Amino acid sequence: MAIIKVGTSHRARKQLFQRGLRRGFLTIQEIESALPSGSLTPAERWLLYYSLRAAEIEIRDEKGALVSIPALSAEELARMVEQTEGQQSAETAEEVREAEEALASLEEGSPEHQ
Repeated sequence: MAIIKVGTSHRARKQLFQRGLRRGFLTIQEIESALPSGSLTPAERWLLYYSLRAAEIEIRDEKGALVSIPALSAEELARMVEQTEGQQSAETAEEVREAEEALASLEEGSPEHQ
């Protein structure tokens, strides 16, 4: 049986959907404050808002006015995903470099290298 890791962001989104379905609406402030900082890419954020609306959960501003979620064309969504992937690739490359450096420093201190 496979174990699936469920992160803080996933739990926060699930709670948002539950609250929104119960009440019929969420405010932008509720949505933004529930999500861990930096947990969603722009494409994921748009998809969250779009999915909330698809679930018939109204999204309101701080004054209670309805907020519309613009539909994106396939090209706009693809561009957003490409930008996100580029950012993630740079971050991943940096993480790999840091991990390699940490591993090298551990290996230098091992009994085999002394």
